Amino acid sequence: MLGNRRSFIFMALVVLLIQQGQSTGHANSRYYPAGSQGFIKTSGTHFVKNGRRLNLNGFNAYWLMYMASDPATRAKVTNTFQQASKEGMNIARTWAFSDGGSDRPLQSSPGTYNPQTFQGLDFVISEARKYGIYLILSLVDNWEAYGGKKQYVQWARDRGQSLKNDDDFFTSVVVKGFYKNHVKAVLTRVNSITGIAYKDDPTIFAWELMNEPRCQTAGFSGRPIQDWIREMATHVKSIDGNHLLEIGLEGFYGESRKQNNPGNQVVGTDFISNNQIPGIDFATIHLYPEQWMPGSNKEEQSAFVGKWIRTHIADSNSLLKKPLLLTEFGKSSKSAGYSVGARDEYYQYIYNTVFGCVRSGGPLGGGLFWQLMASGMDSFRDGYEVVLDECPSTAAIIYRQSRRLSAIN
Repeated sequence: MLGNRRSFIFMALVVLLIQQGQSTGHANSRYYPAGSQGFIKTSGTHFVKNGRRLNLNGFNAYWLMYMASDPATRAKVTNTFQQASKEGMNIARTWAFSDGGSDRPLQSSPGTYNPQTFQGLDFVISEARKYGIYLILSLVDNWEAYGGKKQYVQWARDRGQSLKNDDDFFTSVVVKGFYKNHVKAVLTRVNSITGIAYKDDPTIFAWELMNEPRCQTAGFSGRPIQDWIREMATHVKSIDGNHLLEIGLEGFYGESRKQNNPGNQVVGTDFISNNQIPGIDFATIHLYPEQWMPGSNKEEQSAFVGKWIRTHIADSNSLLKKPLLLTEFGKSSKSAGYSVGARDEYYQYIYNTVFGCVRSGGPLGGGLFWQLMASGMDSFRDGYEVVLDECPSTAAIIYRQSRRLSAIN
């Protein structure tokens, strides 16, 4: 009788918790952690979880590891995941790098890691799991704010290598060795909180080879990045066959199709050939018409946005036959004519485009805006930040997108 009574009480509590989660309309992520049902895979042009299509709505927050590495600021990470989960978001993209002389570096020199910062990344992953949010973890930066390829090249010079410029990151055997060692260190890291190796943790949605790779000093061939992606994709997959892998591309085409790029600009990448490399599981694009089209007006930017997304959807569907994610987009408060209302209108347009593609069975599986921040992080503001407590109208738009994508899931 006592055992039956305990079982009855336990089941009653479970039912009550489920009912409470349903009544709020928000996912109760503490009971349905990200990855609890296994690793995300791809099937044709779709992401799938346990054989069912998975659609994604999420955010960027590059600062998560940095804030988590200090116990005094860790609450910012928890609060951000709590708020994101409340609005139905299910994926975040963040840095798994911080190289060289930056504040609180992860890797202070090749192969030398800061234990406190690595424990910060452990915390980010454990909190994401707790609140039902998958993670895309980027492994190095094209830009130098957090070290990036510039720091890797400098490390090689410090060891006697004669390198011409930062783009030697993609061709130097020594630099590539540094990067491969970092990949191995991160992928094989055992989380100090969960006890799970990163490569075995389904909370991680995918690895990203590099944030926004560019190589403009090698002419128009695109060969350095193409060869680098092939080599590094093979390396990642040799260590971790569980997780998806993507490159981190903005979506620029090569010389033969540069008419699709803003201003016909060529940056050393090719959306088609780069993503056709074996081991690359899905494609990504970013979207910054204000930065990419200086001097353009609102109408020109709007036309570009629609064409940019449609072109990449078509190519992902017919040429790549792989899923596509819009992994960065946003509206800067520093741009002309900005208002919260204008940002909401832009977000709604992007979300409608994503939803339309998902509903029609297309390859675009979701979008992640740049960037979500917690309250009290004024020094991190870059104009694109969204602080949900400050912007209930934006939060409502994000929540509606989460709900309708979830309904299709």
